[in-house]
Amino acid sequence: MPGVAPMRRAIHHRPRGHWPQDAASGSVTLDFDARHRRRVRLGLDDGGEILLDLERAVPMAGGDGLELEDGAWIAVRAAPEPLLEISAADPLLFARLAWHLGNRHVPTEIGVGVIRIRPDHVLEEMLIRLGALVCSAQMPFQPEGGAYDEPGKPSHDHHHDHAHEYPHDH
Repeated sequence: MPGVAPMRRAIHHRPRGHWPQDAASGSVTLDFDARHRRRVRLGLDDGGEILLDLERAVPMAGGDGLELEDGAWIAVRAAPEPLLEISAADPLLFARLAWHLGNRHVPTEIGVGVIRIRPDHVLEEMLIRLGALVCSAQMPFQPEGGAYDEPGKPSHDHHHDHAHEYPHDH
């Protein structure tokens, strides 16, 4: 159609700290599922739209940046979503709870003394039977990357130098 401008395209993703956050010309707020895409139309927080058009799908996190073709930047914000927060009275029980969730391949965010999963009444009952303390929460969700992520590639794109005494693929 004459007079219709083409949709702006986001063609590069950069993790928090690896893009000029103060240069963001807009933002997009997405839940976890929407933050792991390669090509999709995204509604910006100000009402505009962009086309996410990355080379491959990447697991984006709050604080990441999307670079548009014209060099502009869009900040990625992690939307709060309903979660279950799981804790335990002792480290051994905490490890058992994490094992049971991992054994069921449940997307899981692990923090210091807390495990977060999406609400699931069957899992919640199992965890409580095992001795977990479970409560509801509303916050951004960033589960661990998969154990079967591509070898040699981090599950979260990043570029930095390491000064370690031991070699590793990064």
